[in-house]
Amino acid sequence: MATAHSKSAARIMIAPAVFVLLVWMLIPLCMTLYFSFADYRPMRGVFDAWIGFDNYIRFFTSSSFLSSLMTTLWMVGSILLITITGGVAMALLLDQPMFGQGVVRILVIAPFFIMPTVSALVWKNMFFNVDNGLFSYAYKFFGLQPFDFLSQAPLFSIVVIVAWQWLPFATLILLTAVQSLDSEQLEAAEMDGAPALSRFRFIILPHLSRAITVVILIQTIFLLSIFAEIFVTTNGAFGTRTLTYLVYQRVLESQNVGLGSAGGIVAVILANIVAIFLMRIVGKNLDN
Repeated sequence: MATAHSKSAARIMIAPAVFVLLVWMLIPLCMTLYFSFADYRPMRGVFDAWIGFDNYIRFFTSSSFLSSLMTTLWMVGSILLITITGGVAMALLLDQPMFGQGVVRILVIAPFFIMPTVSALVWKNMFFNVDNGLFSYAYKFFGLQPFDFLSQAPLFSIVVIVAWQWLPFATLILLTAVQSLDSEQLEAAEMDGAPALSRFRFIILPHLSRAITVVILIQTIFLLSIFAEIFVTTNGAFGTRTLTYLVYQRVLESQNVGLGSAGGIVAVILANIVAIFLMRIVGKNLDN
């Protein structure tokens, strides 16, 4: 049992790490908050330390705000649907005994460790390239006109790229949950004549509900800040501009640090609202 002395010693030992973490997080956040209330355009030599909520009003009333917000939500929702559905299927498949099971699991998880920029470049040049991509060669093989994915289906293309990278994460978490399932329940249901679909619906899926909720929480927090895949593939064109990419355009392309900072604060607030909402769901799920 921990004593008061050991608790104090533990707090002292972790204090430096906590201090560095707080400084690392708070200084950029405070600077962003400060600039969000200023008119700061460095390339034009403009700096007004206080303009009130003008930047926020301009950001919210911009014609790009609602479209970028809807694009972000649509993209996150689509990726979650693919990764959760595919993750459950992959987890059930990998749980079955097979030759080279360990190697197969490593290969399935490998895409998660590839950097987003590299992943986007691979998909852009090796698969989606309208002249030399593998999909174009497949279209030509069947006598069809090659399909330009990045210009004709840009949102779908980015969803595929990001989902491919996050599918291993969902698979790994869900596979762990599947392996913790008591096999006696499945055997008893099978002996009672329950079909495979019923066993999945009433035994496996309820058991996976907690793991699915955790996957949704973690992935949503990260997916709200998708940037590299958009930057590499479409550069925000063809309706693929998310809220994060809109902030980037306001800061770097328009050189309006104040407006971009206001957008960054808005993005942080929205991300925290989503995170708090999902954490409440996770908490209720874990209590049941």
